Amino acid sequence: MSLELNEIAQGRYLEVHVSGKLDRETYQQLVPLAEEQINQYGKIRVLFAMHDFHGWDAGALWEDIKFDTKHFRDFERIAIVGERKWERGMAVFCKPFTTASVRYFDASELEQARKWPMEE
Repeated sequence: MSLELNEIAQGRYLEVHVSGKLDRETYQQLVPLAEEQINQYGKIRVLFAMHDFHGWDAGALWEDIKFDTKHFRDFERIAIVGERKWERGMAVFCKPFTTASVRYFDASELEQARKWPMEE
């Protein structure tokens, strides 16, 4: 599993790049940073980019469900960037778990995906 986190725009924007399969240990890195930003700035905006992504293991899926339930209203926009058809479906799948605007971008649209969460 590869994870890269970037905090941009005074902490209101979190850019997450993942590859491989998400596991519980990845969430132990990601969750504290996201919660720190939420506590400091209120609602945040996220770009979640997947490259050669293979989904979640059971532990990571459970951590994701707990996080989504706790932070249902804490995101304004979520840009999902992917390479595969099933990743496009993630944008539809995650909408009931957040009040955020969620939009899918193909990997070739990464720069556009970076701009969208920051638009007012």
